[in-house]
Amino acid sequence: MSTRKANRIETLAKILDAAEIEFGLKGFSGASLQHIADRAELPKANIVYYFQSKEKLYKEVLNNILTGWNDVFSRATVNDDPAHVLDEFIRTKLAFSVSKGRSSRIFAMEVIGGANHIGDYLKDELSPWFESRIALIEAWIAAGKMRAIEPASLIYMIWATTQHYADFEAQILALGGDDAMDEAHLERIGDTVSSIILQGCGLSLEA
Repeated sequence: MSTRKANRIETLAKILDAAEIEFGLKGFSGASLQHIADRAELPKANIVYYFQSKEKLYKEVLNNILTGWNDVFSRATVNDDPAHVLDEFIRTKLAFSVSKGRSSRIFAMEVIGGANHIGDYLKDELSPWFESRIALIEAWIAAGKMRAIEPASLIYMIWATTQHYADFEAQILALGGDDAMDEAHLERIGDTVSSIILQGCGLSLEA
């Protein structure tokens, strides 16, 4: 990798990390390119060069969040075992949501607010991905690999359940009397959530 390319990757990472923090603390309206630049310790001109506007930077932050969430499920094919795919999807999504709780809350607040900045993305990019995953689940059902369930609701359930542990982290910690969620917490939560969802789909990791 050339020095120029390495510097570009490092600069983009700094900008996106700083932007995630600013948007998480202040929302889209309260954040500014100057504050993001200050946090990234870069000239504002660098951000404008790479992203042109605050809205484009915000969309890129949201896009990175969704890509991280859905990567495991994106790679699944009809030849894979749905039990193992869904179990890995649930556990990876749970760990990602908890480790990047700010990202989860940024996305949740954007959608709750009407998805004003990512409406086109949801229709043009996420929707085709969503339809492809519905088709995958339907193919698993047709092949007799899992119980006939409503695919969209299954995906929504996995998203909602795993995100809950990030979006409502303060409540969960308060009710559990904990200071933070560690690996043991995530393993227990993953075991329970995966078991319930897989059983509902007529699946088992022991089969």
